Amino acid sequence: MPTSYLDHNLALLAQLRALLIALGEAEQVSDESHALFMERFDELLMSLPKIPEDRHLGQDMICQVFHRYPQIAHLVPRDLLWFFGGDCLHFMPDEEIALYQELDERRFDAEEQDKPFDWNREKQMLALPEDSSRH
Repeated sequence: MPTSYLDHNLALLAQLRALLIALGEAEQVSDESHALFMERFDELLMSLPKIPEDRHLGQDMICQVFHRYPQIAHLVPRDLLWFFGGDCLHFMPDEEIALYQELDERRFDAEEQDKPFDWNREKQMLALPEDSSRH
């Protein structure tokens, strides 16, 4: 079942939060600084549904994940990099940015036509090799 774009990214943030909590529990990070970071992360989770267009805190938090927790950088959902944009895009190659631009265009087209849009399904379709059939 398709979810809203915001809900999709909130779910990804919740997954990332669980991963960060696990890092803290495994004592792989400094307790005090990690606790403060998690407080800010929770602020993001609480404020984003209220003001989804204000993504500056999210940009900062995702960039900090890459700098503070490089051991999990490869596990950060790529969708979050695109969702927050700005400095987060520095962690994406040009080809991946082009894919996400196409996804956004498809999403906007679907919204304009008042049609449902399944982000994950569309992303899978775009990731198919060029000679595959697309439906």
